Order: sequence, then structure tokens, then C-alpha cells
Amino acid sequence: MSTLLLRLAAPMQSYGGESKYDIRMTETEPTKSAVVGLLSAALGRSRDASIEDLAALRFGVRVDQEGILVRDLHTAKQAKASYLTVRHYLSDAIFLAGVESEDDAFLYKLDEALHHPVFPLFLGRRSCPPSLPLALGVRTCTLEEALKAEPWLAPAWRQGRLNASLRLVLDANDMSHGRKRDYPVSFSSECRQMTYRGVQNGGYVDKGHDPMAELGGEPCI
Repeated sequence: MSTLLLRLAAPMQSYGGESKYDIRMTETEPTKSAVVGLLSAALGRSRDASIEDLAALRFGVRVDQEGILVRDLHTAKQAKASYLTVRHYLSDAIFLAGVESEDDAFLYKLDEALHHPVFPLFLGRRSCPPSLPLALGVRTCTLEEALKAEPWLAPAWRQGRLNASLRLVLDANDMSHGRKRDYPVSFSSECRQMTYRGVQNGGYVDKGHDPMAELGGEPCI
């Protein structure tokens, strides 16, 4: 089992989830549909192409720096009419996301595609391009192990001001713990479809003082 890790950071990010119409909210962490869309764009797949293999990857997120919720008033035009929409974003957030698979070759293919994407990449909305580095490489361990072992992504100068207990949100086998309607079925502009996936709170990763850090090494590489 291996895991491809992504650093999702940008001045602005937005993950709409179930919101639509004139008020577009954002989730507090990246959605699975957004990350699948990111991978699909990197591979150069069209909106009508199958995403079944990408959606099947086990997905998880570690929140390394909670974003600040900001609101933007946006004027949209349709035909001869114009109307005001409210769009919410996460400002200054940093996430460690991972996708897990038994197919190492597929993960390495995704890693290469993220370094040389076919289509432009963005974090939830087209106005939110990611900062670099984006792809952190493949780790030869499970999703949970990779998310727990990776160094804290928040800038060193800021870590002392932040909560060092980083929360995890993971795919679950069922919906007994919770659910989100962000499992992508199709990105087709004519028939965009999402369904529910099970999610669970994966607990917290303590990135405070580590008495074993001086020994060096990581449990998965």
C-alpha cells in the first residue's frame, strides 16, 4: 500500500461541497471532488472522461494551518440580466492531502502529471491556483501513516503561534461516522453528478515537541 501526498496551499482556496445558487459556501478542508478534479486536470482528461479510477482512491486530509473564512461579493451576468452572488473562501490555509492505492505505478503516474500538468490546476475554483510545491511524492505506507509522519507544513516562524494538534479527516467504509456529498461520479458540464461518501474524524496528530526527533528518519519514504 502506498500514498501520494499533496500540499494544498494558496492565498485563497474554496471547496463548495453542496452549496450552489447565489450563496457559495466553502468546506473547512478540501473535498474529494476537488482533489479528483485536480488529478484529472493534471492527466489531461476531458470533463466527459471517466474518473472512476481516481474517485476509487482512498482520500484523507491533515489540516496543517486552518484558513480564515473570507467573503466576496461577485456580480454575475446572464443574458441581459446581472445578479449578485456571495462566494466564500479560505484564506492562508495549508492542507496535507493524500490518496492511497495498491497500484504504485498509478500513483507515480499521478505524481508525474502533477509536475507536468496538461490543464491548469486550481484549488476548488479557477481563481485559486496552488502555490508550489504541490506534489510531495509517493510514500510506501498507508494513508494514515503518511499523514501522521509527514513534517508539519506550516512555516517554521508561524508554528509557535498555531495549535500543534493537527486534525485528520479520512474516507470511511460506511457512513456511520458521517458523510459528505463530494464523491464525484461525473464532471460533465451537461450532467455533473456527486454522491455521498463516508467520512470519519481520524483524530489528531501532535506536531509539538518530539523527543524522538533527534534520532532522525521517518517511518515511511
